[in-house]
Amino acid sequence: MSELSREVPLRQEQSALLIIDVQNFCAHPEGAEFKHLSPAEREAKEGYYFGQIERVVLPNIRRLQQAFRAAPMEILYAVIQSLTKDGRDRSLDYKISGLHVPRGSWDGQVLDAIAPADDEIVLPKTSSDVFSSTNIHYLLGNLGVRQLVICGLVTDQCVESAVRHACDLGYLVTLVTDACTTHSQDRHDASLRAIRGYCRQRTTGQLLEELGTG
Repeated sequence: MSELSREVPLRQEQSALLIIDVQNFCAHPEGAEFKHLSPAEREAKEGYYFGQIERVVLPNIRRLQQAFRAAPMEILYAVIQSLTKDGRDRSLDYKISGLHVPRGSWDGQVLDAIAPADDEIVLPKTSSDVFSSTNIHYLLGNLGVRQLVICGLVTDQCVESAVRHACDLGYLVTLVTDACTTHSQDRHDASLRAIRGYCRQRTTGQLLEELGTG
């Protein structure tokens, strides 16, 4: 019997890119998560976060999109968004936390900088873990996906939750370390260390080189 390993290069016919929560609500300075802050307060409290999104995360996600579309391989997006206008369908955790993005709202849209192509799948989710509150596992099975590349926001919450759950469901997961971020470098680095045993970790450049597009 051959030795099992997480270190398996991507196979085009069974791979997909999952982009998590890169949406107006929590990734745009005018998003509802930050509207209570003045510009000066936002810069003081979230300057690192928005700087990483603009300078690192979005450029790298665009590079990944380009490579996956050219292959072609599936690209899916998860966004925080209720299925109802009043959010009564949200998870208890989201209700307690006050997280609500109404159905069809601007806050629920993927950032324009990485807007989905016409036939790419966008999944509204109402919990931190996309596998708990959407039918993504069913969809990935229908698409023949066994290898999942994950990136997005934020590293130590929704991204980490997706990595852990996907691994438990039997996917081979690659986390793109410079195509995700959180609210501090320490939190980002701690999350990467915590989930190292669950997934491959690659930079965007390393993954594109593996795909022959770097």
